[in-house]
Formats: sequence, C-alpha cells, structure tokens
Amino acid sequence: MSRTRLVALDVDGTLMSYDGVISDDVRTAVTALVDGGVHVVLSTGRAAHSATAVARDLGLTGGWAVCSNGAVTVRLDADEPAGWTVVRSVTFDPGPALRAIALELPDALYAVEDLGVGFRVSAPFPPGELSGEHTVVSFDELAATPATRVVIRAPQSTPEEFHSLVERVGLHEVTYAVGWTAWLDLTPGGVSKASALEDVRRELRVEPHQTLAIGDGENDVEMLRWAACGVAMGHAGDTVRAAADEVTGTIEDDGAVAVLRRVLA
Repeated sequence: MSRTRLVALDVDGTLMSYDGVISDDVRTAVTALVDGGVHVVLSTGRAAHSATAVARDLGLTGGWAVCSNGAVTVRLDADEPAGWTVVRSVTFDPGPALRAIALELPDALYAVEDLGVGFRVSAPFPPGELSGEHTVVSFDELAATPATRVVIRAPQSTPEEFHSLVERVGLHEVTYAVGWTAWLDLTPGGVSKASALEDVRRELRVEPHQTLAIGDGENDVEMLRWAACGVAMGHAGDTVRAAADEVTGTIEDDGAVAVLRRVLA
C-alpha cells in the first residue's frame, strides 16, 4: 500500500455513517493522505452538489470527485464560485426504462437528477432521502429529460423485489444498482464509478497498480474490481465482499480508517 497514489472512497456507509456523521478519525486520515501527496477521490452515487459538500466537510478543496455513480466527474476548485466545476457528464434517454418499470411499479417515486441543482421528481420523496432542490413534474416530462442519473424509490417494496424486477424488465441500455432499501439507481449504459475513475487515473498519470478503493454497496462492485486493491467494508453484502481483495471493519468501527492509515505507514 505504500506505493498507492490514488485512493477512491465511497461516501455513505464507508466514510459517513448512515445517520450522516463523519468521524474525526476519518477526517484526520483523509487529511494525512492529501498532505502525503496521495490523490483522494470521492466516488459516490451522490449528485455533484451533495458530493462536493462532503468534500468540503473533509477539507478537500482540490482534486477530483466522481459523482452520480460515474455519470458526472467534477474538479474541486476553491477559486470557482461554487467550489467545483463539471469536467465530464454522460446522459441517457431514461424514457424506455422508466416506462417499463412504471408498468411494474405504478405507485413508485421517480427522480431525475438536475445537475448542480437537485432533482426533478414525480412526487415528493420521504424527507432527507434526496439532496438539493426538488421540482415536481409530470412523469412524461421526467421520461423525456436526458438524465445523468435516475432514482426509483418504492418504500413498500424490498431490495430483493427490486432485483427480481430488474430481471423481469431487462434493463439492457442502462447501468443499475440496487440500494440497501427499495432504491434503484439508473445511470447510462456502460457507465460506473470504475469507468469514471479510469479517466481520472489517466488524467493524473497514476499507474494502475497504484490504485486503492474502499466501498460497501452494490454500486461499488466495479470500482473494487478496478482498483489494484479493492477493500470492502465489513458490513457489505456478499456480492460486494466477493469483488474485493480484502475486507475491513464496519462503518461502526470506522473500518476505512485502518486502511487509510496503512497507505501512509
């Protein structure tokens, strides 16, 4: 790990607890990595406006962040009015996938990311589940809006039912990830945290063997496989753990901290 030059970090469930807390130990470890010349890249399903707020909380004022599960890549820049700029964004036509899923889940909630602002939603989501500003629009308008990321939420359903739904519907033109609850993220086909991180790695001229990634969710699987050393959090599911080279402690144990400290050991 002493040769690691790029560390990709998931946010929720990896650096941040599920009630939104980042420990002082995490902040100290991240700062030490940056001071040691390591590129720390947040790699998250969060939208850019939310991911960059986490970056500021961690003291990251420069570098890169991969957002919206790889569909949006931003450069952190304290000299910019917002503190960041979009470097790359990839969109897709969400209409076919939304209409197919709506036939199975007519009462589900749907949201399309409004880059840099928030989300356009079919109806209000449960409080605290989506960041930024929310604008309620018709389903037809959502389906017609080019999207970097689409969220489908069915509070009455389960993750297992979402997996079955995806198999029935066949989402071949998009990349998808099922969350810890009945939550489905859709991004452009072929786009993932790994694909965006590969672009960042090349931009930074970091060798493939100098990469490390830590994550806990299904949307981290490709990232963990991409990294020379992929580390799954201890509470991650079997699919995520199988994609990793090693498993660390849980979020309750600040499991990421031990790994980050080893990078500079």
